[in-house]
Amino acid sequence: MYFNSKTNYKQQTLIMMSDSLVIIPTYNEKENVRNIINAVLALEEHQFDVLIVDDNSPDGTGAIVDEMIAERPDRIHILKRAGKQGLGTAYIAGFKWALDRHYEYVIEMDADFSHPVSKLPELQATCASGQADLSVGSRYLTGVNVVDWPMGRMLMSYYASAYVRLITGMDVRDTTAGFVCYRREVLQSIDLDAIEFKGYAFQIEMKFTAHRMGFRIKEVPIVFVNRVLGTSKMNSSIFFEALWGVIKLRWDSIFNKARFTRRPLPKQITAG
Repeated sequence: MYFNSKTNYKQQTLIMMSDSLVIIPTYNEKENVRNIINAVLALEEHQFDVLIVDDNSPDGTGAIVDEMIAERPDRIHILKRAGKQGLGTAYIAGFKWALDRHYEYVIEMDADFSHPVSKLPELQATCASGQADLSVGSRYLTGVNVVDWPMGRMLMSYYASAYVRLITGMDVRDTTAGFVCYRREVLQSIDLDAIEFKGYAFQIEMKFTAHRMGFRIKEVPIVFVNRVLGTSKMNSSIFFEALWGVIKLRWDSIFNKARFTRRPLPKQITAG
């Protein structure tokens, strides 16, 4: 049961906290943030709560979310950070927030509608049904399912995933995907403070760490659509971090195996 100080007792008894949280990092996403939150909340197959991790967006993204929280404090949340600190650290902060609140399934998703909201229930169900510990919304499972990307970027992304598979040995077609659902146990088992990368290499590092720890990864096919509103955060430095980061991950898997040892799970508190 979820309780909020802004609701009376009668209302509190009717509010059930979701077992699933969608984390959406934002930086200057005022054109998208209201619509993406409403789209997630409108899903009928499964109830998802939303956590926005905003890096002090100068365009007022955080203020828009604050307005929405005033209307739905039970379902919408925001974590405000002092400034732009990178995608990886935004998700790490969101993961910790989720674990403190006992969500069972935690999903990463972009704010710009490039990840299809309609696929959220399938990602969650893939983990909840026991098919996987980590489910990935995959652009490359059934070919190349990308819409409105420049050819150069599409080829870079596709061959980057192939490169990661070759170096790491992971049987994952879309290794750089950022549309991912984690079971709670996966995040509890990883030392989140030891995750090194901040850009898109973060996505590879999380998947590879889970893979080396023996967690099951299953891909779910999606169609990825290039953003219509706002500005992409991709740049060459992010790409080169991923290029060299993969080699370091593979090196560590051979010579620093302790890095990929599961942390003990916290003890369950039982009544009685």
